[in-house]
Amino acid sequence: MAPTPAKDRDRTISMAAEEEIMSVLKERLKEISNKTPVDKQENVKKELDNFYRLYGKWRGGITDELIWDKIRPLPESMLQGYSSLRKVDEDDHEGISRLLNKLVVLKLNGGLGTGMGLGSACPKSLIRVREESTFLDITMAQIENLNEKYGVSVPLVLMNSLNTDSETGNALKKYKGANVEVLTYLQSYYPRIERETLLPYVKDYQNIDSNEGWYPPGHGDLYESLYNSGVLDKLIEKGKEIIFISNIDNLGATVDLNILSHIVKSGCQSQFIAEVTNKTRADVKGGTLIEYNGCVKLLEYAQVPKEKVDDFKCVKKFKIFNTNNLWISLKAIKERVVTGTLERDVIVNHKALDDGRNVIQLETAVGAAIKNFSGAFAINVPRSRFLPVKHTSDLLLVMSNLYNLEDGVIAMSPDRQFPSTPLIKLGPDFKRIQSFLKRFQTIPDLLELDHLTVINYNNLTPRFQTIPDLLELDHLTVINYSNLTPRF
Repeated sequence: MAPTPAKDRDRTISMAAEEEIMSVLKERLKEISNKTPVDKQENVKKELDNFYRLYGKWRGGITDELIWDKIRPLPESMLQGYSSLRKVDEDDHEGISRLLNKLVVLKLNGGLGTGMGLGSACPKSLIRVREESTFLDITMAQIENLNEKYGVSVPLVLMNSLNTDSETGNALKKYKGANVEVLTYLQSYYPRIERETLLPYVKDYQNIDSNEGWYPPGHGDLYESLYNSGVLDKLIEKGKEIIFISNIDNLGATVDLNILSHIVKSGCQSQFIAEVTNKTRADVKGGTLIEYNGCVKLLEYAQVPKEKVDDFKCVKKFKIFNTNNLWISLKAIKERVVTGTLERDVIVNHKALDDGRNVIQLETAVGAAIKNFSGAFAINVPRSRFLPVKHTSDLLLVMSNLYNLEDGVIAMSPDRQFPSTPLIKLGPDFKRIQSFLKRFQTIPDLLELDHLTVINYNNLTPRFQTIPDLLELDHLTVINYSNLTPRF
């Protein structure tokens, strides 16, 4: 008998080691599930089963590593211009009502306001962004206006995390009489993996909201958690057909009747539509949609090899980016989840915890599911449909007279002579909302502004206590306020 080649022996040993890891993991997850309170055991088992499958995909090397040379821009058959959509007749209230009665709006509401210096107790959706209105206020006003104007019942679904669920629930009490049905559910929590052992280090499901051993696995978990919560079936039973998904901090993500009409009139043959928009200098790290092996695929920055990052940032090569505004068939979601055919690329995130422990988080993106749905394509929408508020510089824009707010819809002021928004960069002194509001005691007129950069804000003289004193130019860069002279 011929000797087994060394390469094959190594592969056999590697496979045996992986099988051993998977076996140990299975037992560890079983122990965690058994220690879970009885009333939570069923849901926890479902979540841990999903984690086990995701882990197996990662350890099996099925992470869909990209061959860069196979990446192609989306062809015209997969990318449609928004202007080519047939416009809905705004006077046809009966037709619009039929469209809206098929719709559900879902907002991703798992994030905190830590990016703007707020603590872990404040959901981002509860930050005041415009005329004392929060993201949640604006969302509720928009949907309530649709329901009252057209005599329909478009429900709002919030996917919360453990970080946001309690405070969001308290905030929702003030809408008790609103003409909006609000449904909430929790996204899953997975155990963090210790880098050295490749296994979870948590032993139970207790105190997961304050236990660093657990984490929410990205918004790609939306599909399974929506199904496991029972909310998906409830929506389908109500006759809903289409779900519009977006980040709650994207103030441009409003219900678009033209897109909705396009989906319905096609008989929902396109089970998944992603909104994209043209890239600018501010979006070079934004995920993009590509053609890969004949299919639409989401390419995230975290998936790009280091040597190809400059390529990825090139606006000429990757001209569009993903807004995370998605329109998906509810029945198609259920079918994919039930049959276990909902594949997403695994995003491997390495982190160092406060206690010095090095861990791995396995995550997925909601838009990555596009490759699983028939007839999927992208619509290149106007930039106005992407208005995220991630930092205080974004907050300054939406709080200013650049935008008008009416019935939950924020739109650029017609008095602005240019379609683009000013490029604003604020230094670290403005990162925290409290510091930002202290400096901007009144919000300045930004209608004519083109560019504002403030790097430092130290040692202001009494004459220059607020920014509006300085905004007399359409293009202003302040390197250090301590260097300002009275001529400003």
